[in-house]
Amino acid sequence: MEEYLIETRGLTKQYGSQTAVQDLDLRLQPGHIYGLLGRNGAGKTTTMKMLLGLTRPTRGEVFLFGQPLAGREKALLPRVGCLIEAPGFYPNLTATENLALFAGLRGVPRRDAVAYTLQLVGLPYRDKKLCRDYSMGMKQRLGLALALLHDPELLILDEPINGLDPIGIAEMRVFLRRLCDEQGKTILLSSHILSEIAQLADDVGILDRGRLLEQTGMAALEAKTRRYIELKVPDARQASQLLDSALHIRDFTVLDDRTLRLYDLTLPPDRLNRVLYENGLTILELHQCEDTLEDYFRQITGGEGIG
Repeated sequence: MEEYLIETRGLTKQYGSQTAVQDLDLRLQPGHIYGLLGRNGAGKTTTMKMLLGLTRPTRGEVFLFGQPLAGREKALLPRVGCLIEAPGFYPNLTATENLALFAGLRGVPRRDAVAYTLQLVGLPYRDKKLCRDYSMGMKQRLGLALALLHDPELLILDEPINGLDPIGIAEMRVFLRRLCDEQGKTILLSSHILSEIAQLADDVGILDRGRLLEQTGMAALEAKTRRYIELKVPDARQASQLLDSALHIRDFTVLDDRTLRLYDLTLPPDRLNRVLYENGLTILELHQCEDTLEDYFRQITGGEGIG
């Protein structure tokens, strides 16, 4: 088994003087769902187009299944299914007719591929309803059916929950997780909705202004969201010495000359107050706080939160 199904090295895309993606080193392990998280315009779609050979990189390399993509597109891309932007279906045909047409064009060998794929995404086979009458959720399911029609090993999905209502989002989340866990698919998906990435992905990459700021497992990212006590005192240096020597607390940080964050929550506040008071320090403020994933995203991007 390949170490990475997707790997990029220094992947960069420039449009004139504008850099859409810069020095991207992406790594996706087999059997994982990888969430590429970023605001609209962060470079997610451009990245996915380069992974699929739809856009040529300005510099850098793309590797799929452990092999360079350049020059091997015909061998590697049939192993990939994708949903990039809005899939183009014939509005006056049914879902079955559309998929049958694409199956013929692609030379899909499985005779029951259309029926099987429609059943997999929860759409009826040989239904008389035309695609122009489909809801947004049904169109997204049909787009996934098209991506899955040739039974690919790897799925690349650009904003697959975009435009769905809350019920549709929940159904899509369950479906994608099942594809990974039960069908063995490896999935790269993009989103600007942090909460959905948090509920679905095994790994996450945070993309901002074309740069990959962080790439880590979801569990490791969630571990960075911690509860703590924020403490303001006249002298943070003296307070830190007392925390260490008198209270044997070492899990804290000093933010400035008057502010500390205490991450060890086993210490009773009254004891903390007593020890500081007995050593001439008055607590000016004390707040119990909790960093969220939203806070962390805002912190590393240096800007507003994400949806």
